[in-house]
Amino acid sequence: MAGAVKHDYHLVNPSPWPFVGSVGAFLLALGAVGNMAGLVDADSSIAFMYGEGSWGGLLLGFGIIIWTMFGWWGDIIKESHSGDHTPVVDLHLRYGMIMFIASEVMFFVAWFWAFFEYAIFHEVRLDPGLATWPPAGVETFNPWHLPLMNTLILLLSGTTVTWAHHALQHGDRKGAKLGLLLTVILGMCFTALQIYEYTHAHFGFSIADGGNLYGSTFFMATGFHGAHVVIGTIFLAVCLFRLLAGHFTPEKHFGLEAAAWYWHFVDVVWLFLFAFVYVVYQ
Repeated sequence: MAGAVKHDYHLVNPSPWPFVGSVGAFLLALGAVGNMAGLVDADSSIAFMYGEGSWGGLLLGFGIIIWTMFGWWGDIIKESHSGDHTPVVDLHLRYGMIMFIASEVMFFVAWFWAFFEYAIFHEVRLDPGLATWPPAGVETFNPWHLPLMNTLILLLSGTTVTWAHHALQHGDRKGAKLGLLLTVILGMCFTALQIYEYTHAHFGFSIADGGNLYGSTFFMATGFHGAHVVIGTIFLAVCLFRLLAGHFTPEKHFGLEAAAWYWHFVDVVWLFLFAFVYVVYQ
């Protein structure tokens, strides 16, 4: 038949989402800078959107990005259901997820590098008076309280998400739903405990201490990990909703598999954080 597709690759239709997402990212960045530093005159007509202390630009950009996520990923789900995700396309989706996780690994390598740079070479890199790491006067967390609880929570969540994946592969949809539900609950528990840790602990530095190198590296590493836990929890919750809607089958469930990969990555990063940031250098 003339015009029939003779290859395994999916050529996507024209989509507005790359442009819409770029606009949202630009407005979000502009709003963030304007909120923190102030970009416009206080008397300007757009000061309410992008002036110092204004949340208008931030919320607008964030809203557009959320809209883009729903629309773009929704289109990808429709493509999968229509049969466009051939084995070759599915393999490339896996490559893409692997490359994304690899980029996230390097993201955390930067924070670990900064922390170890000061921890190992603090006598050279810091002021001569800072002869110890953590610096004198800094009261660190007790790793065997909340940090240990969060470690156990993440390790348990790693088993439940593996259970969910294994159950789906063997056609046990009830087990997959229960495993995913437990994983989402455990992710929310981790976030709740980290918020409690940040807001109730007294350790001589705070997230606002820009000049405190220990505080800066600590909050950047653990805080960004916490953000990844929130993202992973949302990722898994979406997979749970899709599973309840009957989207996944034992043969085709890459969305859940990608979420499980991401969650295991979050688990491993936390083990390194717990071992070095909380236990070794405390």
